Formats: sequence, structure tokens, C-alpha cells
Amino acid sequence: MDIRSFYPEELIQIVREMGGRDFQGRQLFRWLHQKQTADYQDMTDLPKTMRSQLEREYPLGDLSPVDVQVSAMDGTRKFLFALSDGQMVESVWMRYRHGDSVCISSQAGCRMGCAFCASTMGGLVRGLTAGEMLGQVYAVGKAVGRPVSHVVVMGSGEPLDNYEQLLRTIRILSHEQGMHMSQRNMTVSTCGIVPRIYDLAAEKLQITLALSLHGATDAKRQELMPIARKYPLREVIEACDHYFEKTGRRITYEYSLIKGVNDTDADMKDLARLLRGRNCHVNLIPVNPVKERDFRQSDKKVVASSKNKLEKYGINVTIRREMGRDIDGACGQLRRRHQERQCEETASGGKGMEREKWR
Repeated sequence: MDIRSFYPEELIQIVREMGGRDFQGRQLFRWLHQKQTADYQDMTDLPKTMRSQLEREYPLGDLSPVDVQVSAMDGTRKFLFALSDGQMVESVWMRYRHGDSVCISSQAGCRMGCAFCASTMGGLVRGLTAGEMLGQVYAVGKAVGRPVSHVVVMGSGEPLDNYEQLLRTIRILSHEQGMHMSQRNMTVSTCGIVPRIYDLAAEKLQITLALSLHGATDAKRQELMPIARKYPLREVIEACDHYFEKTGRRITYEYSLIKGVNDTDADMKDLARLLRGRNCHVNLIPVNPVKERDFRQSDKKVVASSKNKLEKYGINVTIRREMGRDIDGACGQLRRRHQERQCEETASGGKGMEREKWR
């Protein structure tokens, strides 16, 4: 792992092995996560010999921005970052009344295979380290010159498919010697890996869990999400109920509205029947069209009507504000465009990295 992925007690051990003192391990953690320093030589309260050894053994560096898109509509910024091995991930900065939010990626690619998503089209290359996830937050904050108040793990990848590094990211973000971000300001989105939802509930974190639902019956969900063939809807909802019981944190159910696929009156009745009586929130999302897919966004009247129908059934519901629609808004689009340009430029027929897909 890279050094930003380590907890304070692990940094203390690293420093001890270098002949240092425990307090210097804590100082190192603050430099990395509170001050977000990218050069050991700037860590002036650490001995020069230690700084040099850290530089040799644990190279540092900010994520490199490959591309940045800025929305002319609302100022949303989409970043494409290069990782140390050349892989690329996307992050999105959004400005709200309640503060600035960064949506980060948890994997390079994705193996879940959701039918409407660009992130999964090339399969999974690898999971990100906690340092790479945190690095997105730090790099975006520096780029916009404003403190980040909310983090959403809803970019490319399935966070619960990279579980241990996700936990490290949450705990380091919320650590009092780091950014000290409230866990209530963090949201983790999952397509529904049931065993991991139970694991996450046992951690008793205060994050918001968001389930990518997108269909209110097994048949409809399986049409859109291969993971639904492994974990039936009943099991997924039971796991979410368990999460609420253990943490007291209300579940958000994300529902992407796709024209003619899951936006009919019958779909809304099924959704209301599934969630009625639960302390939850439904986030209706007009789907971001992806050129390689046939799915289209529901008409605005249908979106508004869907919200009204759910409210009549007593469901707490909002329509997600559409941000950055004039840029590559859907997860994975910017990364995919860049990869396509690379392929066109290098068209050599060489064998690329092997991708992993959900089976």
C-alpha cells in the first residue's frame, strides 16, 4: 500500500523502524492528511534523515490531472486523474448550498456489468488503495481552492468490492488528526453485495448507505444489473433493513429512471409496495445517456409524475438535481473517451490488461 493508506498506528510503527519516536508517526499522519503535503522535504518538524528515507521507501505525489471538464451550466468540474501505474479514474466536484461535494471512484473500471453504466464496459482492472481514494479528495480540493465538506463514493467501481480500502478511506477521512470530516457527510453507494452490507453494518459507522436499486422486482432488476442474479431483492432489502437497525442511518435508494424500461405506473406501484413503511429515502435519477447504450432518459413529465406517485404512497422522495449535463456526466464516460483516443493513436493490436467481469 502507499503511505497515505496507513492508519496512525501503522505510521508510528514505520517511524519506529526508522529509529524515530511515536510522536513523529503522528506528525507524519498530520502532514499527509491534515496539511495534505505532497513533498516530504516540506515536513520540517521531521528529521532530515527520516524525510530522505521516507522519500526513498514511500514515494509521494499528488494524482496527476489528465483532463478537467467544467460545466458552463453550473460550474461542476469533472477530473480525470492518472494513477502511478498509468490507470485513470474520474472524480466530480459539485457545489451545493450545504457545501462542496466530491464524488470519487473506488476502482479502475468495474466488474458489476450494470447495463446503463459506462464504468463497467471495459471490466475491472483493479481496486484503488485508500491513498488513491483520499488523493482524489485532496487533489480536487486543491484544484478548486475550497475545502471539501462532503464525499460520495459513487464514481467508477463498486465500493463494497474494494471493502478493506473503503474502510480505511472512511476512517482516515474522519480521523481527528486528518480532515476530521463527519462520517454523516459521507455516502457510499453499492449495487447490493449482501454479505458486505452486513459487514458494514457491524462497523457501526455513521455514513449514509445508498443502494443502487433501479428496479422494484427481481425480473426488472436482473434485466439491468447482473449482481441481482446472485442476490435476490428480498435478501438485499433485508440487508438494508439490518443496516438501518444497527446504525440508525436511513437508507437511500437510488432509482435511475430509464425511458420505457422502469418508469411506468406499474413500476412506481412496485417500488412503493417494496419500500412502504420503511424509514428510507428514494432518489430518482434521470439516467445519464451513454452513447454505447440504447437507454434514454425519461421525459421530464414522467420524472415529475413518478415523484408525485411515490409521495402519494407515503414514500420520501426527491429528484436528483442534474449537474454537469453539458460535460461527460455519467460515471466512466470521460475515462472511456480518453481510452478510445489512446487506442486510436496507438492502434497496434497489442494485448491490453486483462479485465475482470462479474459472473
